[in-house]
Amino acid sequence: MIRYRIEFADLHAHLFRVTLTLPRPAAVQRLALPAWIPGSYMIRDFARHLVGLQARQGERDVVLEPLDKTSWLARCEGAEALVVTATVYANDPSVRGAFLDGTRGFFNGTSGLLRAEGREHEPHVIELGPLPAGWEVATAMPAAGRRRWQAADYDEAIDHPFAFGRFWRGRFEVAGAEHEIAVDGAWPNFDGERLLADVERICRWQIRFWHGARGKPPFSRYLFLLHAAEDAYGGLEHRASTALIASRRDLPRRGEAEPGEAYVGLLGLFSHEYFHTWNVKRLRPRSLVGADLGREAPTSLLWFFEGFTSYYDDLSLLRTGLVTRERYLALLGKQLAGVLATPGRRVQSVAQAAADAWTRYYRADENTPNATVSYYAKGALLALLVDLRRRAAGSSLDEAMRRLWKRHAERPVDEADLFAALADGVPGLAEELAAWVHGTGELPVA
Repeated sequence: MIRYRIEFADLHAHLFRVTLTLPRPAAVQRLALPAWIPGSYMIRDFARHLVGLQARQGERDVVLEPLDKTSWLARCEGAEALVVTATVYANDPSVRGAFLDGTRGFFNGTSGLLRAEGREHEPHVIELGPLPAGWEVATAMPAAGRRRWQAADYDEAIDHPFAFGRFWRGRFEVAGAEHEIAVDGAWPNFDGERLLADVERICRWQIRFWHGARGKPPFSRYLFLLHAAEDAYGGLEHRASTALIASRRDLPRRGEAEPGEAYVGLLGLFSHEYFHTWNVKRLRPRSLVGADLGREAPTSLLWFFEGFTSYYDDLSLLRTGLVTRERYLALLGKQLAGVLATPGRRVQSVAQAAADAWTRYYRADENTPNATVSYYAKGALLALLVDLRRRAAGSSLDEAMRRLWKRHAERPVDEADLFAALADGVPGLAEELAAWVHGTGELPVA
């Protein structure tokens, strides 16, 4: 099998060592590292963090010829395995890259797992070197032995992040699927049992939302990886896990009677990334299916995949009783106020904002509010409007979402598919939706 070995080269210099062993390489074997990570639409050039890239076959050194900034060519002789070793500089504390120091480690496959061109569909094994004393491993990748995991192909290998360190861990089961929360960096008074119970309610509701009372989710195990930091907030979805980062003050504390606004925001983050398990990981825009990870893959549909997910993240908290109606309406009002305070809503449509995510959303500057609009926030308002229109006609957005799932789960969708499902049975809604998505006029939120 294609094998990767990940070792802790130097904790204090933030260095992993990653070795690829490729059996039976092609005579002219191309290797590549992704330039971006699915779910975060910006070129990040992970190859810039590779140091000392070396290759050999047996005792023979193999020259790696750079083809561009993300790929190399190895000229091999015979069937002996090609072994490629690199050091990965890991000092990105976000959920999108790799990080290592004396307290914890985090590794996304896109940061250091070289892809062997032509061999992507073969099984890939990840082996881990010795762990620092007291550290554990948390990942959703299926285990294949002690410190060894196996993925069906390359895409799966890079879609299971690994976390290393000391964790608080809690588990629950919903609809036959095991769920785990692994938290590192929390204060000693962290109320893990409360977080566990609240997240279980979210997961139970969302599985029922997509699959009905007796339905099963499209995974047998799901993992929430949460890093508690001094001041941070964010998440990135994966097929059977999510990587989250939040401020320690956002965590629930033992003895608190009512959750504060910060904790509600954290629950919304859990809810958002879990909803993505269906809406973007399996119900996917056509342009992201099989996308080339070496260059941009624009899609104008993020108003749906991120925006509608943003609508349901807080709505899930209301439906599960984790927030009151008053608090939910305050959250909705805050989202509305954010859009109305953005002059760019009159300049750029939400579809254009989605397509420009690669150059605008993740590269915000002082002019960003004047030039663009958030496809998260405005997309959530579009979901609200569609829901209200459908409810006035005796239906709901819930029904339309489930219809989309039944028609297109694990199959790519385009804008016509979305419009057909969202406007089904409501005269005039397709035309209204097109104007909301592609226009710059004010939304009829009143």
